[in-house]
Amino acid sequence: MDILRWHPIPSAHNRLLQAMAYSDGIDSFYFYRGYMQSAKSPEDESKAAAEPVRIKPLVFYGSVVGIVLFSLWAMIFTEQAVNVIYGTLGWISSSFGWFYFLAVVTYLVFVVLVAISKFGDIKLGPDHSEPEFNIVTWAAMLFSAGIGIDLIFYCIVEPVTQFMEPPVGEGGSIEAARHAMALTFLHWGLSGWGVYTLVGMSLAFFSYRHGLPLTIRSALYPLFGKRIYGSIGNSVDIAAVLGTVFGVATSLGIGIIQLNYGLQYMFGIPEGTITQSVLAILIVVFAAISAATGVERGIRRLSEFNMLLAVVLMLYVLFAGKTRFLLDAFVTNIGDYLQNFAGLSFNTYAFAPPTDWLNAWTLFFWAWWIAWGPFVGLFLARISRGRTIRAFVTGTLILPFTFMAAWMAIMGNSAIDMVMGGATEFGVQAVEKPGSAIYLFLEQLPWGLLTTIAVTILSIVFFVTSGDSGSLVLSNLTIRLEDPNQDAPPWMRILWAAIIGIVTIALLMTGGLSALQGAVVIMGLPFAIVLLLMMLGLYRALQLEGLKSASMQEALSGHLSGRTISREGHTNWAQRLSRAISFPTLKQVDTFIQRTVKPAFEAVKEKLEEEGHPVSITGDSGDKLHLALSVDLGGESAFTYQVWPKRCSMPAFTLLTEQPHSSYYRLEPHLQEGGLTYDLMGYTREQVIGDIVDHFEVHLQYLYMRRERKTRTSGKEGEPGSA
Repeated sequence: MDILRWHPIPSAHNRLLQAMAYSDGIDSFYFYRGYMQSAKSPEDESKAAAEPVRIKPLVFYGSVVGIVLFSLWAMIFTEQAVNVIYGTLGWISSSFGWFYFLAVVTYLVFVVLVAISKFGDIKLGPDHSEPEFNIVTWAAMLFSAGIGIDLIFYCIVEPVTQFMEPPVGEGGSIEAARHAMALTFLHWGLSGWGVYTLVGMSLAFFSYRHGLPLTIRSALYPLFGKRIYGSIGNSVDIAAVLGTVFGVATSLGIGIIQLNYGLQYMFGIPEGTITQSVLAILIVVFAAISAATGVERGIRRLSEFNMLLAVVLMLYVLFAGKTRFLLDAFVTNIGDYLQNFAGLSFNTYAFAPPTDWLNAWTLFFWAWWIAWGPFVGLFLARISRGRTIRAFVTGTLILPFTFMAAWMAIMGNSAIDMVMGGATEFGVQAVEKPGSAIYLFLEQLPWGLLTTIAVTILSIVFFVTSGDSGSLVLSNLTIRLEDPNQDAPPWMRILWAAIIGIVTIALLMTGGLSALQGAVVIMGLPFAIVLLLMMLGLYRALQLEGLKSASMQEALSGHLSGRTISREGHTNWAQRLSRAISFPTLKQVDTFIQRTVKPAFEAVKEKLEEEGHPVSITGDSGDKLHLALSVDLGGESAFTYQVWPKRCSMPAFTLLTEQPHSSYYRLEPHLQEGGLTYDLMGYTREQVIGDIVDHFEVHLQYLYMRRERKTRTSGKEGEPGSA
């Protein structure tokens, strides 16, 4: 404090001049568009404003035309289509099987490393944003959109098939039983959810934190800059659309095969392409209705219902079967999966290649997860705004995996135990006729008719949640949405639901389950490459976020020097104490903005304009009164400083002072990254100016550090302003 007394403190204007002295010559900032550009109320920014629908012509028409032509070709020239699908599948399997294995592990390792790093605290949205959905609702939506009908189909089929016909070794043994469950956990575990997490984290970060459109191309902005709005971005979005359509269609096709058997089992409705086509049409109609109602009313409610029904069914099987055995087996399965995770994840069976098995199982599942990546990832981003990266990664990996592990362990071990106990015919039927597996399994338990009805209802609702969320995502991918919180109009979602139905029928006509699996392996390959680019782009962007935090620390000394000091050399504690115990009304906030904040803004504006920097002050009055100061830095990322009133509940201790109001207002500053949590009410004009200069210095320090990092990386020296 003696140093502060005897050495003059630089004024806010002098500090402003100092800061500007270092702003010259900074190279073009290629990434951030500025979150608060639209000067939107932070209380209302989650509510999408209506705006005209603008279709992305190349993405929309290119995707639709390609999908329709494929569907017609598959329906009319079925034999030729089958030969092409299986021929392409064989080539991809033999040439790129290893790539699928490496890629899926890479995605998972990357998202885990990001979550446990210093970047884990970054929010997927502005710093002041909060999650829109509670943890239970969020988990239900993760579960229903990311897994869907396939969990019901494969919970019996895969464990029994791997037990009776393992890729290597003899089937029917205890070792085969344990290995069957380990493979099932591999195919449905953390690896697949790593794909969804990568896509969801990237899209939410770029869209909700930095204002880019909620599309796949936005994640490539750090790599390609504005070129994402041209052919590169169109190609990426088309790959995402095709992968999503075929991924969702495959899921619906698999479910329809199972549902067809269930209807034949319960009501005698014949199995075949005609019945399956009718089911596809009905499912699409319900999915379109649900999608048209939006996330809040349609998808959210169905997801919650689905999760509840699935949990009830799982608990029924647990307690109706051998409860202690199932719990013991569950623990054993978890241990086998974790202990052998690396070996299973990299086992390409190079020395004894079971090609047909790989195509039907591991390669199919990896391609399927990847094909679903844009669909589920974009949906996860849509429902995860406001969560930190660490919370998002933890939730999207752990929550669905926990349910999946319990579901597969209880269902799969029960089915394997039945086969080992003598129900050989059931095992053979499950392998040869997969659609019948869940119904034949429930037939072995009490209340078979009731549980069969429950599974049928669960399947139908899973159909709808997969179809509606898929059509919502496809709609958002094919139109221009400047506001990432806005969704496509209902007519667009209905159209994409119909297109999904057409592709599903076409794939069912070309050979049922095998054709579905082959198509998804083919369509997953191009998007697997896109995912690697997304990973690189996110890494670069997160490094820039790290520079923001570092620039705050570097500029800390300037912050401290700007604190108000009295003429006697002491901080004005009386003013600070008075501010702490005052609870102003909105009218008082309005008066404070007009008398103190606005003059402070105008003083900063005047000084910056003297130095040649264009500055604008904008704002509006009324219930959402605010004021914004923006500094144009000549092609660089503009500096924005805003003030917003925030309504708060009156604290309980103020009742002693008989406050006439139940609420009061704080005046909080907002930057590009979101709202800050301190209150400006009661500041002097000089203190407000000092706060603006504090953040302006941080912004320029960040740009300087980013430039220096780029110079070191490129190895170039002597550029303007590089000193």
